[in-house]
Amino acid sequence: MQNAVILINTDKGQVKAVAERLADVEGISEVYSTCGRYDLVAIARTRDFESLAELVTERLNAVEGIRDTETLNAMQVHSRHDLETMFSLGW
Repeated sequence: MQNAVILINTDKGQVKAVAERLADVEGISEVYSTCGRYDLVAIARTRDFESLAELVTERLNAVEGIRDTETLNAMQVHSRHDLETMFSLGW
């Protein structure tokens, strides 16, 4: 499995619409709106590097409202916690 964190900036006023579109893209498992330098963070999970490359260069390019992206390719896992646990508020 190939995982990546994709940092995304959207066109003005398009954060929610882009997030909803991204949530429907095959290979994107989660989408978070954020504050700071990037508007959205998407977590990608694909079967291999070639599938990740297709996701980033083809499928994401087809999503209207994305201005630019930065992809952080995960190389090694250093935690035993799953994502749900890491992002949980414990409520």
